[in-house]
Amino acid sequence: MAIKLRGLRWWMIALLTLGTVMNYLARSSLSVAAPTVMQDLHISTAQYGWITGAFFVMYPLGGPLTGYLMDRIGLRFGFLICGVMWSVVCIGHGFANGWVGLFVLRGLLGLAEASFIPAGMRMAAFWFPARERGLAAGIFNIGTSIGAIAAPPLIAWSILKYNWEMAFIIAGCLGLVWAVLWIVFYRHPSEHKALTSTEAAYIVEGEHAELSDNGAKPNLRAIFKQRNFWGIALPRFFADPVWTTLVFWMPLYLHQARGFDLKAIAMTAWLPFVAADVGCLMGGSISLYLNKRFNIAVINGKRIVFTIGAVIMTAMAGVGYVKDPGMAIFLLCLGGFAHQTLSVAVISMSADLFPRREVATVTGFAGLSAGLGNLIFTLVIGGLVATIGYAPFFVALGFGDLIGVVLLWTLVRPALVNRRTDAGVPSPANA
Repeated sequence: MAIKLRGLRWWMIALLTLGTVMNYLARSSLSVAAPTVMQDLHISTAQYGWITGAFFVMYPLGGPLTGYLMDRIGLRFGFLICGVMWSVVCIGHGFANGWVGLFVLRGLLGLAEASFIPAGMRMAAFWFPARERGLAAGIFNIGTSIGAIAAPPLIAWSILKYNWEMAFIIAGCLGLVWAVLWIVFYRHPSEHKALTSTEAAYIVEGEHAELSDNGAKPNLRAIFKQRNFWGIALPRFFADPVWTTLVFWMPLYLHQARGFDLKAIAMTAWLPFVAADVGCLMGGSISLYLNKRFNIAVINGKRIVFTIGAVIMTAMAGVGYVKDPGMAIFLLCLGGFAHQTLSVAVISMSADLFPRREVATVTGFAGLSAGLGNLIFTLVIGGLVATIGYAPFFVALGFGDLIGVVLLWTLVRPALVNRRTDAGVPSPANA
C-alpha cells in the first residue's frame, strides 16, 4: 500500500521552487562574475549589453515554446528537458573564450530558462485550488530571489577560491543534481500515489467548468483572440525590466557607478532579493486575504495588489540620484519588494482566466511580451549607459508599472471566462 502524505501539494511546489533556485543561480552567475570576466576577456560595456541581450532575444521565444511543450508532453518530462539544458549551458560558460561565445551561450540559456514561470503556473493550476494559486505562484517565485541571493557569495567565493570558469561549472552541476530529484519525485496529481483523496477533492474545489482540463490541446488562435490574454501580457512588458536590471545590471551598476569591489558586491547585491522574497509572499497573501476577509473576487484582489506594488515602485526612480550608497541599496530593495509583489499577482492570473490545459502556453506567451520589454531595455542600457549614466533608466523603471496598472484594469474582464466552451473557443452565441 502506497504511503499517503498530507499537504502533498506543498511538497510539490517546494520541489519546483528548488528548480527555480537552480534556474536563477545559473542566470545570475554572469552578472556577479561580469567585472572579472569582462576584464579577463577584454569585453566592453556595449559588448556586455549584447551578451545580456542575447538572453532576452531567446527568452521571449523560450517562454511560449517551453510552455507549449509542457502543455503537450506534460510537466514532468517537459521541465526536466529544460532543467538539464540550462544546467549544461551554464557549465559551457566556463569554457567561453570571448564575447561571441558568451553571446551564443546566453541565448541558449534564455531559451531553456524561460520555462520556469510556465512550469510553475501549470503546477499551480493542477495542484492548487483557485484561491491558493496566487500564494503558490509567490512561493515558486521565491526561488528566483533565493537563486539571485545565493549567486553573489557562491560565485564570488568560486572566483576567489578557483577562477571564474569554475564558478559557472559549479552552478551548472548543482542544476543537474536538482534534475535528478525532479524526475524521481514529481508526478501529475492523477498519477501521484501519495496524494490523499481528501486533498485531491480540495484541489478541484470551486473550479469553473470552463477552466477544467478536458484533455484537449492548447488552442493558440483562441488564446490570442482573448482580451484577457493581452490584459496580463502587456503589463508584463512594462514590469519585467525591473527584475532584469536587478539580476543583470545591478552588480555592474554598483561597481561602475558606486565604486563597489567584488567583496562589497557579494555583501550587498543579495539584499534586494531578500526584499523580493517578502514581496513574493505578500503578493499571493494579500489577494488571498482580500478574498477571505472582504469577499473580493480573486482577480480583482490581484489587480489591487498589482496597483499597490506599482505605487511603491515609483520610489525606485531615486536610485540614481541619492548620494548615499546605503540609500541607493534601500531603494533597490524597495524596488525588488514592489516588483515581486505585483509580478506574482499578474503572472498567477493566467490560471484564473484560462483552462488548465492552456495555462503554461498562456504564461509562456505572456512571457514573450515580458521578454520583449527586457530585450529593448537591456539593449538601450548597454548602448547608452556610458553616455547618459544609469539614473534615467531607474526613473523609467520607477514609473513604467503605472502604465501596467491602467492596462490591467481596462483590458481584463473576469466575466469573459465564462464565454469559452470546453473546446477552448468562443461559444456560437457569444462569439
